[in-house]
Amino acid sequence: MAKRDYYEILGVDKSASTAEVKKGYRKMAIKYHPDKNPDDADAEAKFKEAAEAYEVLSNADKKARYDQFGHQAFDGSGGFGGGGAGMNMDDIFSQFGDIFGGGGFGGGGGFSGFGGGFGGGQRRVKGSNLRIRVSLTLEEIANGVEKKIKVKRKVQAPGTTYKTCSTCNGQGQVTRVTNTILGRMQTAAACPTCGGAGQSIDKKPSDADGQGLKVQEETVSVKIPAGVVDSMQLKVTGKGNEAPGNGISGDLLVVIEEKEHETLKREGDNLHYDMYVSLPDAVLGTSKEIDTVTGKVRIKVDAGVQSGKILRLRGKGIPSINGYGSGDLLVHVNVWTPKTLNKEQKEFFESMKNDEHFDPKPESTDKSFFEKVKDMFS
Repeated sequence: MAKRDYYEILGVDKSASTAEVKKGYRKMAIKYHPDKNPDDADAEAKFKEAAEAYEVLSNADKKARYDQFGHQAFDGSGGFGGGGAGMNMDDIFSQFGDIFGGGGFGGGGGFSGFGGGFGGGQRRVKGSNLRIRVSLTLEEIANGVEKKIKVKRKVQAPGTTYKTCSTCNGQGQVTRVTNTILGRMQTAAACPTCGGAGQSIDKKPSDADGQGLKVQEETVSVKIPAGVVDSMQLKVTGKGNEAPGNGISGDLLVVIEEKEHETLKREGDNLHYDMYVSLPDAVLGTSKEIDTVTGKVRIKVDAGVQSGKILRLRGKGIPSINGYGSGDLLVHVNVWTPKTLNKEQKEFFESMKNDEHFDPKPESTDKSFFEKVKDMFS
């Protein structure tokens, strides 16, 4: 089924400000919130749809990509850093916890904003994120790869039990009343005893920390889509540190590092290769084997090739991360001039000095270096 337009979902125009986008999302989230629509699958779907739209339109970079390419801007991203598709309730409550500014429905009841769970107003704490760097070869980037990564993360220690926090009675927040010249002002803040979790340690094993957590090494499988770029950050939901009690696990953030290739240079989705040919090969023509990200290929070099000529192998570059085809492999021809010659060779070139075939005679079709660069990027 085709996705609905994000602006239509939130009821705002494309020119809407960040504040207007937030207002539109707040309206839809209140309307379709599960507390207000229990056991209503359609309302839950609309609630998630609104969260997905807000996740994109509230982010300047993602909004610009969406405005240019629509939903396709996030296709083929493998669920990493995309448009929010597949978000679950924990994702929504943990990411957009401040959207209501701590407010609720109609001045009370079972909802205390997106920091809360379902009913009771209890705030769900999220564990901290972990960040790890992964080095990839150009071939791995071109083809996509699945990496198994060892991660040390905090998890709840077996045998740990929790009890309702006596300070906040499980609400995760405490209310303070201050007298001002305008009257009494009421504010809410995270509970200083439980840190907003609504629970405190009851029992824990000796190897657990003060929150009932212990460090454990796990192997996490990460699917990396083709076309990623250096310093791009991918997210694996729920594979960061766990939170105490009934909290939400943090995320594992995977930062891409691109290894330098021996012969290929990357520029966006295009690749560049410097190919050197001898004078005899340039004069007579030849074929050369060169590297690509999918293996070696042999290309033909025409007789009379000029140094600086660019041979374009279409589609032999890097696939677009957004799924719009692949870049090209641009082969730069360099005619190698020998630096030392023996007596016979020198005599041969001396005899060719006045030969008209060796006089430079560029034709109108022979473009300058700058024209070739311009054509390459046009």
